[in-house]
Amino acid sequence: MRYRLLLLLIFTLVISGMNAQQQEYPAGISKLLKAYPTTIKAYDKTSIIVNGNKIIHYNTPTDKSHKELINSDAIEDIFAYPYLKGEVKDIPKNYDPGRIRCETLLKSMYGTTSAEVQKHLVTITWCPTLINQKLKVTSINGVDKQLQKISDELDKHPELKEYLHSAGTFNWRKVRGADRLSAHSFGTAIDLNVKYSNYWQWDCRCTNEDTALKYKNRIPQLIVDIFEKHGFIWGGKWYHYDTMHFEYRPELLVD
Repeated sequence: MRYRLLLLLIFTLVISGMNAQQQEYPAGISKLLKAYPTTIKAYDKTSIIVNGNKIIHYNTPTDKSHKELINSDAIEDIFAYPYLKGEVKDIPKNYDPGRIRCETLLKSMYGTTSAEVQKHLVTITWCPTLINQKLKVTSINGVDKQLQKISDELDKHPELKEYLHSAGTFNWRKVRGADRLSAHSFGTAIDLNVKYSNYWQWDCRCTNEDTALKYKNRIPQLIVDIFEKHGFIWGGKWYHYDTMHFEYRPELLVD
């Protein structure tokens, strides 16, 4: 009995020490460690260690323009715009939470080439009762399992069927009109039915980031809530909106 109590005490002290240490980390680092425990292994006060050997520096965030943020590969910049869960209205100009991605981090976790990413793709059956589509997503970080949970929940809502046909998941490509990779390149994103989607470039018939936009959306909030519950953010939360688009970014959703 005493031995068990001693082990419990040691375990408690170790966990308490780890929690205290993490509280000293920058907020973004703590979120990353919580969000990706199987791929982000540690933080050494200057850098994160990904998959045991890949080191990515984390610097103090600095003031940057919207254009600089969108094209940034700095890991700290992905937190520049806090992502707000639930229903959101009146999105401020250029407020694009999650649209900023650290490509170096994504490549470190999911693969640096199309071939590397495809090694980890698995097939899930998307909404088997309502839609019954076969979709390929990555198994890294449990993305496939989280998307399957979303599928299971959405499959119980026949009133949402018309929105749920997927327009695609994995696709190694660059963001339209940009020189950075899309989240689809890493098998972490899904697009829903184009028929009910709005995309800022389609609506303004332009590619200028400084254009004044009039927000449009036809995706029901229930769909968004279910995706967010399982670690996926929604492109409809962006000023430069993409309402068909959901991607796995749990670091923006954890407390």
